[in-house]
Amino acid sequence: MNQIRAQLELPFASPSPSPVVACSAVLDGQPISYVLHRSHGRRRISLSVDERGLRIGAPLRASMREIETVLRDHARWVVRKLTQWTEKRPPGRRWESGETLMYMGRPLQLNVAAGTENITPQDSALQVSIPRVQPENIAALVRAWLRTQALSDFATRIERYRVAMAVVPADIRLSNARTRWGSCHASGRILLNWRLIQMPARLIDYVVVHELAHLREMNHSPRFWTVVAKEIPDYLARRREIRRDAHQYILD
Repeated sequence: MNQIRAQLELPFASPSPSPVVACSAVLDGQPISYVLHRSHGRRRISLSVDERGLRIGAPLRASMREIETVLRDHARWVVRKLTQWTEKRPPGRRWESGETLMYMGRPLQLNVAAGTENITPQDSALQVSIPRVQPENIAALVRAWLRTQALSDFATRIERYRVAMAVVPADIRLSNARTRWGSCHASGRILLNWRLIQMPARLIDYVVVHELAHLREMNHSPRFWTVVAKEIPDYLARRREIRRDAHQYILD
């Protein structure tokens, strides 16, 4: 029972089975690299494209010929999706003054100066004071600050909604997952991705309610969505917004 869990996945990834093999192919006239994941429980070949590229899930016994046939059949789709991800992928983050990051749905410009370690949000800026002004030090300090803000904010939201939903999570922790925004384990433990703190409040609320609803229904059945809808009537619109804008909130 403790192995059961419900997850709210990021719209661009799924958990990776093993073994894993790096492969390549020519699709629609273009050389494409991809990662092949094989697993015992998988029954069919599936394709997914995210910010890291093309990934293929396949049963252990699937032959390369079968996999290549599926690739050829979906070549145009794969190339189109890869192009879309390339176009919307944000440039690498520069950890220096003038760089912009998202916090609670609004952009904050980094203003970095040498001094005693401290971070202060001011209007549209994030004032960062640090003894050694180097990118890796700035990145570590800002990420730690975002995690602290996330834990406090999420705890407040969970307390508010858990009362309304009559559920009691056993534990709340931050997640660093690259594949999902949150998960709820049968033990009652809830994990929330710290990167959520970059999203607008209404989207954070949706993820929090989504995971708390799993304490009532450990599935995505109609009953589960009824529980979600009671607190977030427009959950479908918020879910679409997360899927559409998720790439903005993947802080490197």
